[in-house]
Amino acid sequence: MVNIEKELQSKKDPIRAKILSRFFKTGKGEYGEGDIFLGIVVPIQRAIAKKYKDVSLKEIQKLLDSKIHEYRLTGLLVLVEKYKEDKELVYNFYIKNFRNINNWDLVDLTAPKIMGDFLKDKKKDILYSLAISDDLWERRISIIVTFAFIKDNDFKDALKISKILLNDKHDLIHKAVGWMLREIGKRDKEVETEFLDKHYRFMPRTMLRYSIEKFNPREKEFYMKK
Repeated sequence: MVNIEKELQSKKDPIRAKILSRFFKTGKGEYGEGDIFLGIVVPIQRAIAKKYKDVSLKEIQKLLDSKIHEYRLTGLLVLVEKYKEDKELVYNFYIKNFRNINNWDLVDLTAPKIMGDFLKDKKKDILYSLAISDDLWERRISIIVTFAFIKDNDFKDALKISKILLNDKHDLIHKAVGWMLREIGKRDKEVETEFLDKHYRFMPRTMLRYSIEKFNPREKEFYMKK
């Protein structure tokens, strides 16, 4: 792990770190409160993760326990690489670390590739438990994982979880659900519009705007008129 830390530290960018700290809402009372940024772009972290894909889970755990955002993200990206070699081991390790998967990019870049892939042909009860969790990031995981299923044109769990999250209070959930509905629409617009026709009057505006982003102006006008 020392080598990963040293390599990440050598790539830090204080100016970018300040920008990312604001972007990821690290101020008091904000969703990313206490998160520390080095200012390293994701492509660099991906390259480092591939370089160190053979590190032990014990070393990865130390990265995930860090308050430094890039340590956690790089550790998770290493897990994505290791998942290819031992899916069940990495899946179980991943779900034990939900507390450390605690910002939206950490969720979005890894949950579909690990949890989503693993659960494709299995029971998905865990996602429904996460969808009603008090923890913001667990709820986001529940819907973002379904992206892996959506890519295979399997929409049922994404639609069910979207319905559960319709009344969620957090903007990051509204965006995530809207994004997944939009992805469904790219593959089968009829399925998305059927869901919207039932629920658009009660959907948070951000969720609705995200879901109809690819619609034509007339369609957008229809759905935005409650």
